[in-house]
Amino acid sequence: HGSAAWVAMVASLMLVTGLAEIGGGWLVWQHVRNSKPWWWAALGSCVLVVYGFIPTLQPLDDFGRLYAVYGGIFIGASFAWGAVFDGMKVDSGDIIGSVVCLLGVGVILFWRRDSDGEGDRGDE
Repeated sequence: HGSAAWVAMVASLMLVTGLAEIGGGWLVWQHVRNSKPWWWAALGSCVLVVYGFIPTLQPLDDFGRLYAVYGGIFIGASFAWGAVFDGMKVDSGDIIGSVVCLLGVGVILFWRRDSDGEGDRGDE
């Protein structure tokens, strides 16, 4: 827990998870909001089903903690997706908010916990 390989695996899977969730949702959005062909929604729905399985590959054991960490990453990834694929203009509030979320992710992910993953270790 916390080794370079572990961090790389967690980060890589978070990135893939984000791309699947945001990409699948975006495809459905494009069909519903922008009149893209029906198969965009169908493809988006399939991607969202795959997205549901990706987090199970994470080495993190706590569902709630995993999704909390992912939520912080999802926020920044959503802004990046919007900027790249929709031409969204990201402003200072978006950037500062994303940085605050990523700082929270770091606290949650690297906080020292006892061997059961519960609470503080108490050895500090």
